Amino acid sequence: MKVQQLMRAARSGTKDGLEKTKIAVMRRVSFLHHRKDHLEDAEDDAGYLDVTVSEAKHPPPQLGPMPDGLNSHQIVRRHILGSIVQSERSYLESLKRILQEYQRPLLEAEPRILSPRKIRPIFYRVREITQCHSMFQIALASRVADWDACEKIGDLFVASFSKSMVVDVYSDYVNNFTNAMALIKKACMSKPAFLEFLKRKQASSTDRITLYGLMVKPIQRFPQFILLLQDMLKNTPKGHVDRLPLQLALTELETLAEKLNEQKRVADQITETQQLARSISDRSLSKVLNAEQSSLILCEALVETVYGERGQVIKSKERKVFLFSDKLICANLNVKGPPDISSLVPVGPKYTMKWSAPLLQVQVVEVGQECSQDTLFQPSGAKRTGGASTTGKVVLGPPKLFQELQELQHDLAVVEQVTLLVGTLQGTYQNLNTTVAQDWCLALQRLIRIKEDQIQSANKCRLRLQVPGRPDKSGRPVSFMVVLNTPSPLSKISWVNRLHLAKIAQREENTPGWHCEEDDERSRAPFWCPLLACRVPVFPVKAPERKLGAALHNPVQCALLGFSAASTSLPQGYLWVASGSSSSQGQMEIFSLNRPTPRAVKTFQVGAPVLCLEYVPEPVPPEEVDAEDQRSPVGMGNTICAGLDDGSILVYGSVDTAAQCLLTFRTPVGCPVLCLKHSANCLFAGLRDGTVLVYQRHNGGELWDPASCRKVSVGPDPVRTLLALEDCVWASCGNSVSVIDCSSLATKRVEVHQDPMVSVAHMVRAGGGVWMAFSEGSSIRLFHTETLEHLQEINISTRSGFHHPSQRSMRVTSLLVCQGLLWVGTASGIIVTLPVPKLEGIPKITGKGMTSLNAHCGPVDFLVATSSTLSPDLLKRDSMCDGPDSAFGGEDRSDSSSQESLQQLAGQPPVTASSHNNATDLSKAKGRGMLLQYRVRSTSGLPGRPLTARVGDEASDSSLESLEHSLEDGSIYELSDDPDMWVRGRTCERDGARRDRVSSVAVVSGGRGLRRLREGEMVPARGEESSDSSLMIWQLPLTV
Repeated sequence: MKVQQLMRAARSGTKDGLEKTKIAVMRRVSFLHHRKDHLEDAEDDAGYLDVTVSEAKHPPPQLGPMPDGLNSHQIVRRHILGSIVQSERSYLESLKRILQEYQRPLLEAEPRILSPRKIRPIFYRVREITQCHSMFQIALASRVADWDACEKIGDLFVASFSKSMVVDVYSDYVNNFTNAMALIKKACMSKPAFLEFLKRKQASSTDRITLYGLMVKPIQRFPQFILLLQDMLKNTPKGHVDRLPLQLALTELETLAEKLNEQKRVADQITETQQLARSISDRSLSKVLNAEQSSLILCEALVETVYGERGQVIKSKERKVFLFSDKLICANLNVKGPPDISSLVPVGPKYTMKWSAPLLQVQVVEVGQECSQDTLFQPSGAKRTGGASTTGKVVLGPPKLFQELQELQHDLAVVEQVTLLVGTLQGTYQNLNTTVAQDWCLALQRLIRIKEDQIQSANKCRLRLQVPGRPDKSGRPVSFMVVLNTPSPLSKISWVNRLHLAKIAQREENTPGWHCEEDDERSRAPFWCPLLACRVPVFPVKAPERKLGAALHNPVQCALLGFSAASTSLPQGYLWVASGSSSSQGQMEIFSLNRPTPRAVKTFQVGAPVLCLEYVPEPVPPEEVDAEDQRSPVGMGNTICAGLDDGSILVYGSVDTAAQCLLTFRTPVGCPVLCLKHSANCLFAGLRDGTVLVYQRHNGGELWDPASCRKVSVGPDPVRTLLALEDCVWASCGNSVSVIDCSSLATKRVEVHQDPMVSVAHMVRAGGGVWMAFSEGSSIRLFHTETLEHLQEINISTRSGFHHPSQRSMRVTSLLVCQGLLWVGTASGIIVTLPVPKLEGIPKITGKGMTSLNAHCGPVDFLVATSSTLSPDLLKRDSMCDGPDSAFGGEDRSDSSSQESLQQLAGQPPVTASSHNNATDLSKAKGRGMLLQYRVRSTSGLPGRPLTARVGDEASDSSLESLEHSLEDGSIYELSDDPDMWVRGRTCERDGARRDRVSSVAVVSGGRGLRRLREGEMVPARGEESSDSSLMIWQLPLTV
């Protein structure tokens, strides 16, 4: 430290040179320290100008009176604009309050409450954030004044929040937030004057918001902006001048929010890991945690409960469980701190490690699963003496339900005795006879069955782990069972799924599985890249002459899957893989996905090579049709259409693996069917001769009517791909795309590539844009879905991170959009992923791509996203999750339940490439709110008495003494990496009843052979290359 002071003082130019500077340092001359403070201020403020905005010269934005003659969209847009203005004004006032009511009084206080060295880190970057939003408010006021003339605001958000300065100041603030809260906590405990200062400031404010409540608002800001712009975009009609700018603004805000989320996640992970490492007595384990050799995936406070043989609770205590990439650690939670401090700022708990275990040796055990025979089981919390009486003991149910069941059984026994006594009565009495007594018995029996079902359902909130312990004296391995109660079924699903994926991540093919030029161990999110779950051959025997044609996912729910199986298996349903050969025959392979590894269940031949597949869901009857009319026709269910090389179209039923062919018809001229797509109860078929055939359904039926065929000519070149949007279908023909209206079949042709010899080969939609790949070259282009404006072009060969001998080897052969990633399959067998936004904005690519080190030997023939929703019965909230006694041994979990109540519907399912796109799934999910990686934290669970004062009420003395957050601060956004805590953007369609929804997603690639690449080179890493047609399946984390 003295050397640093010396060097800084020497560089600052002290009067008498280096020697006298040494003497000054030794004597601790005060001017050097003042000089150092000024230098630190200069470094902190480097690159930022302190701008003072006068409200007299620049008044806040004010929306004028509403003019007459506005339509409904214009009226709603004005109201949303008013919300933006009011929200920004409130936010700016909160920032100014931090500076004027907290930072300035602390700096000017005499005598000092805190030194400036401690004050500056607490309020780091608040002034710069205030300046950014002061400039934004000036621009907003100008735009609001001219609103009725321009009605445009999206470009203002793009211009204001796409600047690097905004990203930098917010990143610095978010990174420092945890440190600032720790400094406030430490100052409250060591400086009573500072604690009294915070109490006075909160008591004197009208809304009773604490300093923490004010300082967390910058973390809330961008989720609030996103919600407001989502509403604005929903009420902006197509063709409006503000529609494209709003979509671009959503993209910018989502990108900024994700960057801030990553910054906050890294800071929180480091804090949690360091705090845990300090409490570990095992030096080797502590060293591993401090060295950041393992990343934190999930941590949560769970309740460990030890049950007796009859279900009674022997011990119940809250634990903090940490899931790292290679180990599982359980720690005790110590006292969280004085209530006065806890109500002002969240106080992090202290940990004492209870046990740790290698992740690969930890097993999830459900009820009915027995322990391995060579392992001695001992219950957690009991003395580990190896007693045989407890080996393999399985106890059902939390204590309250078990006690209620015992009471019902006791009452039933009593009523049965009463029934026998009633039967001995000599007289006849009203409501006292054998029939009434038997009714009592039947009613109690029904209640007992219900209670038994509730006890069985309690396992949805019980995470049972078999953890390795120390071997016994004979050297035999000993394991003990840990029962952890989760706040909800969603929490247990998340834990089981993350434990499963963490084990997959340790396999050789996933260490590493992807190459990224921006590799930074600390900045990687948990499961930052898709995990290769398995590799399977397509054909049971070698068939080198067969070429893969197409594939699709047939989602079929399996009600027999258990809880853990549903949390760890691939998306439920079946995978159809079509192929062809030179012998003019086609073949269809069907794989079952209801397990961690696909299994081939059926193979059948068709008359010609299969070129395309399309999944068609069962049509939904219109609302005006009566219920009796809906039940009259025999439902055919979901169907699968296959286009063949001989011009035939085959329609199969998808109820099970029987694959019954329901309908066969040929195109009028027998031209090969290159692509199929359904939209608006019509089936579109793209042919090699440049025409599109449109088929409608039979009247009152569900199958396609060959006689209803209509022909649309789009050009002389083959129609290689179709893409279904809301009310139109895009058809590629040569270097152009024709937009076909679904109702009138009118076409609009747009050229998308300047070279007439290049044709559009693949199209896939994401948000408000469509990505296109071409028959030649390694570039992909982005076009707007409404204006067809060219927005971006990306060269895949420059994004892959590999050295290629020629650009032709990186020709794009398949495209897919799934969960914020654009998957690109190439002719060389290499798969590249690029990040794209998830919201309704423009899917521009801003980050660098990743390249899979697991590749095919030949072209990637297809990329398919498989997605399914877990059965609602698995998420059903029974009484064991509703009450405070439920699965937590009588402990109150109000904060967790409030967080669960804020979870919204699930996000969009994956969007597949042109030939494999499930447009109906997309249209169904269009109205759902999109995932924001934030959590809403309720302040109601913090210690202290809640404030009851409301507008118009006088605050009582007791409320003034309380340091609890007010109702205005009752829900605050915090960045979170736990999917159970993420919230979603507002839905476009307000559903009446909210239901939890958990989606399982996997990506399947098909091509010839498999090979492992070395990082940075396009050569196999080891061994011989496989030449058989194979599937690679990447599993993604469950989304809530």
